[in-house]
Amino acid sequence: MAGELYSLNDVLKKTLFFFETLNVAELTPYVQQKMIQDYEPAKIENKIILCLRQHSCFFRDQKNSWRLNLEGRRENDAFYALLLKRQQPLNLKEVMRGGNAKGKNKNFKRIIAEEGSLISDGRFIQLQNGHWGLTEWEVEAALYSLKDMVIKSLKLYPAGLSAQQIFEVVSVWRQTRLKDVEDMLHKFPYFQKVADGIWSYNPTLRVVYEKMMKKFLNVLIRQKASWSRYRDQMQKRESVLKERLDEIALAHKEAAAALALRAEEIGRHEQMVTQMAEKDLLLNLRKKEIFRYRGHINKLEAKANSILYQCRLWVKKAREKEAEKYQHKEALVQAQGNIEALQARLQQYQERDRENKTRLAELKERHTTKVAELQTEIIELRQRLERSKEMISKKETVLQEEIDTLNNNLQEALRNEEDLGHSLRFLQQDLINSREEYRRLQRELRSPLIKLVLKLYAAKNWFIKYILM
Repeated sequence: MAGELYSLNDVLKKTLFFFETLNVAELTPYVQQKMIQDYEPAKIENKIILCLRQHSCFFRDQKNSWRLNLEGRRENDAFYALLLKRQQPLNLKEVMRGGNAKGKNKNFKRIIAEEGSLISDGRFIQLQNGHWGLTEWEVEAALYSLKDMVIKSLKLYPAGLSAQQIFEVVSVWRQTRLKDVEDMLHKFPYFQKVADGIWSYNPTLRVVYEKMMKKFLNVLIRQKASWSRYRDQMQKRESVLKERLDEIALAHKEAAAALALRAEEIGRHEQMVTQMAEKDLLLNLRKKEIFRYRGHINKLEAKANSILYQCRLWVKKAREKEAEKYQHKEALVQAQGNIEALQARLQQYQERDRENKTRLAELKERHTTKVAELQTEIIELRQRLERSKEMISKKETVLQEEIDTLNNNLQEALRNEEDLGHSLRFLQQDLINSREEYRRLQRELRSPLIKLVLKLYAAKNWFIKYILM
């Protein structure tokens, strides 16, 4: 059957058809070998479990292992018979078109089930080119190793087989040697000897063995990675040491060249030393002459310094005299300025004195006028007071007369019983009014204006006495 399988479902169908019964741990390596190689084993197991549970063509047996249901669905029997007849994979859509074009079978769509039902049918597998085939066609034994063939043969005969019998069963699927079969049986621990020469297969031990091998391989991978890192570090260290060694060799070469240069420089230095000794001798002779000349020059400098000192003293005295003269001039100028300022201040004081005198005269005139005005006001207030007293006395007499008349009238009213009440009220009202008028006059006499006039009069008398004193 040409073509590769289409999905994980088809891989599981083919594997379970070949091995009949497997658990999830046993299915994982076969699935990882054919597809999803990049996934981790845990993720592959999850996908396998999900696929097995989703499709009804897979079921569990009593040992909790998975099997493939080859009975299938009745609606797919027609397509199964067609594939058996053709003995080659077919495309479902092409078959449907061909059946309609010929007109041989009008209800062919009803006979052939939908593609979804074929996926859940254990008898059919789908290829990547979209064709459908049968699971039982061409079991590709080349895809399975000798170990898988031995496992399948032992699963077919759970009671156990001898090495020769296993060899005969495996030879049906692929050519091999008896020695290879025996080596395979002795290689893995899950092939166990039940009796003399009889071998059986333990699936649980295989799962444990594969887990241990995975752990061991992971440890080896980590160890290999650590060794590779260590090797890289050592290589880097070696390269660094080589670089340092090269640098040291270069440094040695440079040191040798420097020593040669130093030897040449030492020779040159010795020549220079001899030349310098000759020059030092000449310089010593010159120094003696220079010292002699320097002594003579020092004597001349001493004489010149004494003369210069005397000149400086004369110049200093002349400058001091000029400074004193300049100070006297400045003092004279300052004195003249002070005199002028004092004269100006004196004139200002005189003008202020005149202004103060004029102001004093004006104040005296104002004071006399104010005193006269106050005296006239006091006289007027006294006259008003006398007038008010006279008026009050007149009003009192008038009121007294009115009271007398009222008394007379009252006596007359008493005689008249009918007018008694009216006249009595009238008299009481007049009496109240007269009393209020009397109180008002008393309040006028006690008013603050009159008190103010009296105070002003007293102040005037005191001021006059103060001036006279």
